[in-house]
Parts: sequence; structure tokens; C-alpha cells
Amino acid sequence: QVQLVESGGGLVRPGGSLRLSCAASGRFFSIGPMGWYRQAPGKQRELVASTTSGGTTNYVDSVKGRFTITRDNAKNTVYLQMNSLKPEDTAVYYCNAGVFLPDIGYLEVWGQGTLVTVSS
Repeated sequence: QVQLVESGGGLVRPGGSLRLSCAASGRFFSIGPMGWYRQAPGKQRELVASTTSGGTTNYVDSVKGRFTITRDNAKNTVYLQMNSLKPEDTAVYYCNAGVFLPDIGYLEVWGQGTLVTVSS
């Protein structure tokens, strides 16, 4: 099976920075698009940023200019650098990846989530 393991969440003051990491492990042919979603209390899960295997990126308007998504295909890892954090960025952040598996084909996989809290 394929697993996505996230790390890097925590408590940070407004204006601070955090870097999230998500590493994929298991048996798979390749990884397609990867992304970060977040879900704040009482709100729907939203796409924060995504990147294709070729490096094309996309961001929700609220994080443009503050967050940067990158990926290391050799390490099957995607990162989210978050700068100038605001209290409204507080949420559980989930990693997502489209993975090509033997015998199954394309499968969308989710990480377990990591909590980011922005508070003074």
C-alpha cells in the first residue's frame, strides 16, 4: 500500500513561518499531481496549493505570495513553505497525491493531517 507521511506542523506566531513535508512510501509506479489541502474548524476542506509532476503550481488566492509548494521527485516528497502566517491559516493541513499503482492503476491518496496553529 501507499502511505503519505506529513510532518512540520505546530504552533507559530502571526508573521512566522513553517515548512510542511509529505513523503510517499510503498509500492507504486509513479506519482502524478501532489497537493496540500487544509480544513479549519467548521469549514470545508480547501485546496491550498498543488503541483504537477512537471512542476506546474497552483495556489488559492489567499496564500499567493506567502506560500510556496515544491516537490522532490527523487525523494517522492512534496513541501509547503508557509511564510507571513496569519491566524486565518490555522487548520489541519492534509497532503494529497495521485499515485499510479501496479494492478490498480490511478489512486488518490491522503495523509493523516498535521495541525498548524497561528496564534500570539
